[in-house]
Amino acid sequence: MQEKNMDERPTVDEYFMEIAEVVAKRSTCLRNHVGAVIVRDKRILSTGYNGAPRNLEHCLDIGCMREQQNIASGTMHEICRAVHAEQNAIIQSALHGVSIEDATLYCTHQPCILCAKMIINSKIKRVVFNNNYPDTEALRFFKSAGVEVRSLQSEPE
Repeated sequence: MQEKNMDERPTVDEYFMEIAEVVAKRSTCLRNHVGAVIVRDKRILSTGYNGAPRNLEHCLDIGCMREQQNIASGTMHEICRAVHAEQNAIIQSALHGVSIEDATLYCTHQPCILCAKMIINSKIKRVVFNNNYPDTEALRFFKSAGVEVRSLQSEPE
């Protein structure tokens, strides 16, 4: 992300990405702290971070099964205790009856293919992320589904 003078006002995308970075601080994952914020009309609808499902022990407490099994990042997503940040944000909106249709999802990391499918079916129209992830198939899915994607990391400085 481009460095700004302290007196400069952040763009809308930068503002909500900074909030996603704060949300990520709640993560209980030992590998990646990921935060997600779902926004429509400049209003936060839902947030989520990655961590174990409700009432299950966190990786912080019992260790990471992916590290124990030496599983590479971006592969075998099903072998993980954590619910992804994007998934948790979508779940929270569903639990509270908040439509996220036509919203923008801000995420500290590029969504994986599993999250991409959920995002597409949730009718989220735009995804903004900060850190690349080794899952280019997700980006192909977004393009095919007409979901706008913006990477803040790859923008010129």
